[in-house]
Amino acid sequence: MGHNDNDAEKLRLMASLATPMALRVAVTLGLPDRLVGNGADASALAVELDVSPVALDLLLRHLTTLGVVERTSTGYRTTEFGANLCTDAGNGFTNILLHLDSAAGRAELAFVELAHSIATGRAAYPRRYGQDFWADLAENPYLRESFDRQMALRFQEQIPRLVAGFDWSRFSTIVDVGGGRGILLAAILKAHPRMHGHLVDLAPTATEARHTFTTRGLDDRTDVTAGSFFDTLPAGADAYLLSDILHDWDDEHAHRILARCVEAAHPTGRVLVIEPVGGRRASTEMDLSMLAIYGGRERRIEEFRTLAASHGLALETVTDLTDQRCLLEFRLAA
Repeated sequence: MGHNDNDAEKLRLMASLATPMALRVAVTLGLPDRLVGNGADASALAVELDVSPVALDLLLRHLTTLGVVERTSTGYRTTEFGANLCTDAGNGFTNILLHLDSAAGRAELAFVELAHSIATGRAAYPRRYGQDFWADLAENPYLRESFDRQMALRFQEQIPRLVAGFDWSRFSTIVDVGGGRGILLAAILKAHPRMHGHLVDLAPTATEARHTFTTRGLDDRTDVTAGSFFDTLPAGADAYLLSDILHDWDDEHAHRILARCVEAAHPTGRVLVIEPVGGRRASTEMDLSMLAIYGGRERRIEEFRTLAASHGLALETVTDLTDQRCLLEFRLAA
């Protein structure tokens, strides 16, 4: 095979949808967990799962090629490599991303409509599902729960660096806008006993945040408001934190979120944005995900500067907190 043929084969493998979909279906069916240990015969497993035995065997053969399962004298079993897809692997984030009944797994199927996003600059998700991602979450509690879990897992390993990499003690009060289950705010408050935190998120998630604060002994230093960041925010805090928020939205909605922060902030307050920054801490793959799923993007520094300037905000510092996220600090311009 010549050089060009090698390149063509590499591109073919990159473009093939068979492998990513096979992994997603395997996780959705629970195959990595079910085939741990002694494994199982494909025919018996097909009856158990109520799927086609012939089709299941085809799937298992491809998973064998990938090294996720292996053939035995009695059927198939999960390999050490494939065990990374099990629910108890300790990296539940991967499992959540692949499961087709989770918010993330469902959302990634919007990529089949990527051409629509490229042509229009809008999310592909509504084109596939008939409504946007957030409306889907609002109508389906199981999607909301899996999304909240995904967000918590996304931050879990990075939290120590997010807390240690910035001087949070400068602020006596902080509002975590769209703060999810509150694990980041709780870690910040634990590290700085004189701070008070206020978290704002939609009702089901706000309830989970209250539980987070209670279990960490932070009830006396926290408030929780069930609400949207498109509505009026708690006023007068020293800092308003937007963590992985703005990249989920197009400019029109990002402007609305920033406007609410500025409206509520103390005159000397700060708006703090934590998220991947285009050309600095964001991957090009994630950029396309933000577009296809939400209609957003990983903005570059100058894009953030321009967005914020419309609200009288000046970019003061940019801090690289982790290999994935930066913190942009904005102050109200004089």
